[in-house]
Amino acid sequence: MGLLIRGGEIVTAETRAFGDILIEGETIAAIGPELAAPAGTEVIDATGKLIFPGFIDPHVHIHLPFMATFAKDTHATASKAGLVGGTTTFIEMVCPSRNEDALEGYNTWKQKAEGNSASDYAFHMTVSRWDARTEAQLREIVADGTASFKIFLSYKNFFGVTDEEMFQTLKLAAELGVITTAHCENAELVGQLQQLLLAQGKTGAEWHEPSRPESVEAEGTGRFATFLEQTGAAGYVVHLSCAPALRAAVEAKLRGVKLYVESVVPHFLLDKTYAERTGVEGMKFIMSPPLRHERNQPALWRALEAGMIDTVATDHCPFDTEQKLMGAKAFTQIPNGIPGIEDRVNLLYTYGVKRGGLDIHRFVDALSTKAAKIFGLFPRKGTIAVGSDADLVIYDPEYRGVISAKTQYTGNNYNGFEGFEIDGRPSVVTVRGKVQVREGEFVGDPSIGRMLKRKPQYVAQQGTREVVHAD
Repeated sequence: MGLLIRGGEIVTAETRAFGDILIEGETIAAIGPELAAPAGTEVIDATGKLIFPGFIDPHVHIHLPFMATFAKDTHATASKAGLVGGTTTFIEMVCPSRNEDALEGYNTWKQKAEGNSASDYAFHMTVSRWDARTEAQLREIVADGTASFKIFLSYKNFFGVTDEEMFQTLKLAAELGVITTAHCENAELVGQLQQLLLAQGKTGAEWHEPSRPESVEAEGTGRFATFLEQTGAAGYVVHLSCAPALRAAVEAKLRGVKLYVESVVPHFLLDKTYAERTGVEGMKFIMSPPLRHERNQPALWRALEAGMIDTVATDHCPFDTEQKLMGAKAFTQIPNGIPGIEDRVNLLYTYGVKRGGLDIHRFVDALSTKAAKIFGLFPRKGTIAVGSDADLVIYDPEYRGVISAKTQYTGNNYNGFEGFEIDGRPSVVTVRGKVQVREGEFVGDPSIGRMLKRKPQYVAQQGTREVVHAD
C-alpha cells in the first residue's frame, strides 16, 4: 500500500513550498500540488504542518562500555526515542578500547544493531590504537561500507591515540578517501590537571570542567587541523563546545583545511552551572568536552546561523543516576555523557527557529542535509526529492509541551533537559515509507532499520589540501 501526504508545507535545506508527496514502496515517487491518490493508498492530511526530510544524528553512542559500566540504551530503545523526536537515521560510534581487537569490536557493534533498530543507521569506526593489524582491519571495515573513522585525543590509555597513531590513521584515511571524526582535547594535559585537582582535594563534579578547560579543547582542535593539513585528509570535529575551539576550527577552514565542525545540543542550551549542582544532580551533566561558561553560547549560535558550525548532533550517551554515583568520591570516575537523541530536533526548532535567529533552512541543513552530504548518505537521505528514501517528518508547529523523563523512550532514568518547553513536535514520522510514529508514540516496526553502507568520497589531491567531495 502506498502513502500520500497531502497539503503540508515541504521544507528542505533550500526550498519551501506547499504540496503533496506520493510514496510508493520505500521511496518518494512524486512531489507536487493536488496529486491523485492511487487505489489503496493511505492519505495523511498534513494541513497546517511542516514536512521535513528525516533528521540525521551523526554522533550517538548506544552500545558503549565506559568506565566499568555500559550506557543504558539498546538499539531498540534509542532508535524509538530518536524516531519519536524526528531522527530517522543515526550514526553510531563503534568504540573498542585500546585493549580490544578493532575488527572484533566492529562486528560486535554490527551484531547488536542488526534486527534491533526501528530506524536506519550507520557507523563511525574508532581507531583506538595502531599496530601491525590495524591497517588491514580498517581496509576491511571500509570495504564493508563504513566510510568514516573516529579518533579520541583524550581518554589516554583507553580510547585515546598518540600523535603518531593519529598521523598513521589520517594518512590511511586520505589514501582510502574516508573522513575522520575527532574528539579534540589534549590527553596529557587533561590527565595532569585531573591529578593536580584530586591531590588538592577537589573531587566533586564541579571540578570536571576545570580539568579540561577551553584552552585544552582549542589546542586539540588546532592540532587535529594541523595533522589534516599535513596528510591531506578530510576531518570533522565532534561536539565542539566553546569559542576558543571554534576560532581554531574556523582559522583552519580559512587556510584551506578540509574540516567540518559539529556542535551538540547541550552546549547551546546548558552551561557549567548545571554540573556545579550538589551531588548526583551535578553528576548528571558530566560530559566531555564539559558544559562551558554561558558566554560561549552566543558564539555557537552565531556560528550555527552562519554555517561555520556545519551540523548539530547529540553525542547521545545515557547513564542512570546510579551509574553517575560511581564518581561520588572522584569526578574522574563519573561516566561521561547525557542523553539527547529524543529531544534534539524539538529543542533546536524551539530555541533556534521559533525563539531565536536560526533560519529554518539552516535548521534542516544542520540537522539533516549537511550530515547526509558529509557522510555519504545524500541524496538517499537528507532531502525530499523523487527517488530519495521516504524518510519524512510531518511536524506540528502548534504543539506545546514540556520535556520530561517520565514520558521519554530513552533508556535511562533522567533527562538533562527536564522542564524545557518545546514549541512543536513530530506528528507523523516515516522510515522508507513506513509510518513509525504518530502523535508522540512509536507505532511501527521495531526491526525495520538497516545498516547504511557508504562509499568513500574524499579523494586527497596531491600537492594541495583540497579534496573532492559532495558539498
